[in-house]
Amino acid sequence: MILQIVAVCAGLGLIIAGLGLALLRVLRRRSIGVMLAVVAVVTVSATLAGVVAITLAMIIDGRAKNIVLTVVAIGGLVGLGVALINARRVVLASRRLVAALDDVSPSGRFAPPEGPLPAELDTIGLALTQAYERLRLGREREQNLESARRELVAWVSHDLRTPLAGMRAMAEALEDGVADDPDTVKRYHTQIRLEVDRLSGMVDDLFELSRIHAGTLRLSRRKVGLGDLVADALAGVEPLARAKRVRLSGEADAVLPVDADAGELSRAVRNLVVNAIRHTPADGTVTVRAVAEGDMASLSVLDCCGGIPEDDLSRVFDVAFRGEAARTPGPDGGAGLGLAIARGIVEAHQGVIGVVNEGLGCRFEIRLPLSA
Repeated sequence: MILQIVAVCAGLGLIIAGLGLALLRVLRRRSIGVMLAVVAVVTVSATLAGVVAITLAMIIDGRAKNIVLTVVAIGGLVGLGVALINARRVVLASRRLVAALDDVSPSGRFAPPEGPLPAELDTIGLALTQAYERLRLGREREQNLESARRELVAWVSHDLRTPLAGMRAMAEALEDGVADDPDTVKRYHTQIRLEVDRLSGMVDDLFELSRIHAGTLRLSRRKVGLGDLVADALAGVEPLARAKRVRLSGEADAVLPVDADAGELSRAVRNLVVNAIRHTPADGTVTVRAVAEGDMASLSVLDCCGGIPEDDLSRVFDVAFRGEAARTPGPDGGAGLGLAIARGIVEAHQGVIGVVNEGLGCRFEIRLPLSA
């Protein structure tokens, strides 16, 4: 008897389950509420079919049969009602989530709907919040880069126009014979050569910066001593420091090996030292230190520039930023690309670079992982 009941109930249950799965496949693009209702109907139908089959087989008869059928029917209706109410809640929660998506502000910030959500929808809401935040930050970064590119084009165009205008004037004066005095001719030739050297340096900086921004900067890494880089950088800028009457001081630990491209990292260090010399008054001192701090190497350049305004500290490494409204470079001034190039080179070495006000000036610091 028990085996007969199990066989009848299992057979009817499998048939109804198959029909339910087929119906769910047909309705797979419909609302979650409809699918939950189908699940509830399948559950109730399987139970009711089993009971009806057993009662019709005369296992249960008479008044008892009517009672059983009534109880099962009422239980099925209650289950179906609960399923429909739960489905409606899920549908309303999903609609609130969709409405929150439609109400995303122009700033790109997504605010999840108020009130509790089912766990799955709450997870989706959290994921949407994070995704919109990444998109917003990406748009802001893109806008900042586009603004920086526009400023760079405008500023560099101005920086190129000024020496080109002077070179044209001197060339026309030499060509027309207006400047025929030997001393004046020699001075014009010297000035033209200096302007050409400055323009060549500016073009080199622009090319280096374009490689950094395009991600095409290729590093030939090998183990190098940071102390040797400091010594080379100080030797290369000695003439500039002497011309500005700025004292140079260098300190380095005995052993500071780092995996780096010696040429590129030397350029970054030299840019920092040149920047420090240009902003240090006569009789001031520029100090370069290289020390080990745990598993990191720290290279700092301390100048006597008088400090950087707090509002400008976050912009020091921006492209073409000089910290002044005037764009006309001085006799030893660049296009304001040196610090941006230094940051790009350091970050390409998986290092960090920063600046803080300290003492009579500011301190630029490069931190790189020490070589094993």
